Amino acid sequence: MAFALGPRAQTAGIRLAAFETIGSTNGEALERMRAGERGPLWLTTAHQSAGHGRRNRAWVSSPGNLAASIIQTIDASPAVAATLGFAAGLALDSALRQIAGTRAASLALKWPNDVLADGKKIAGILIETETVAGGLAVVVGIGVNVVAAPEGMPYPATSLAACGITASAEDVFAALSDAWLEFVARWDGGRGFSEIRRLWLARAAGLGKPMRVQSGSMTLQGIFETLDEEGRLVLVNADGKRMTVAAGDVHFGAAMSAGAA
Repeated sequence: MAFALGPRAQTAGIRLAAFETIGSTNGEALERMRAGERGPLWLTTAHQSAGHGRRNRAWVSSPGNLAASIIQTIDASPAVAATLGFAAGLALDSALRQIAGTRAASLALKWPNDVLADGKKIAGILIETETVAGGLAVVVGIGVNVVAAPEGMPYPATSLAACGITASAEDVFAALSDAWLEFVARWDGGRGFSEIRRLWLARAAGLGKPMRVQSGSMTLQGIFETLDEEGRLVLVNADGKRMTVAAGDVHFGAAMSAGAA
């Protein structure tokens, strides 16, 4: 089965470059962007051999899993562009819910950029940006464990197949390419982030529950209260003090004591 855009993405004139195997879709996207590509262009594969996630952590992608990146040029500052990650999370979550059918209730969004299934990581998002003539060029990379989850990771992971959800990387991508258009339109260059924030919180994992965040050398613990208007995590500690976190690794539930992220 070959990769194809969903009907809405096709109608919108989005372009697609599909690979049988590639080192990294984000790496290829960045090279093309630096060579003058401004998108919107999706790059996809069902076998990525050298992917990476946040903080240059390896993103292991078994054959049959989905790796996809999109290049877009937006008129926004880097700080505002960072909130695009929440729109991407909603698009990915919506696509997976469409695929999952009756098993969709197990899915949730984990701050800042993961999708969970039954509390385990099933997908992740990475945003990379560069300033170019005419705006900000953005590469949004998305990885989904379709047929298998990586082993030996510092956090619990799962796959669609392990959750009893039958789908291919191509199925997931077609749904994602259409959902992406919907939520990027709602985000509207950051002007619609308040709506994106509301929708994201409605699907958030751990909201209103104890959470630990490792941010650099600092560890914070408290109740996950909300996101602020810039997409930062807001915790309330035992003394009632509100703490705002811009970046970090989130641990909640059993992972708070086990140390998984």
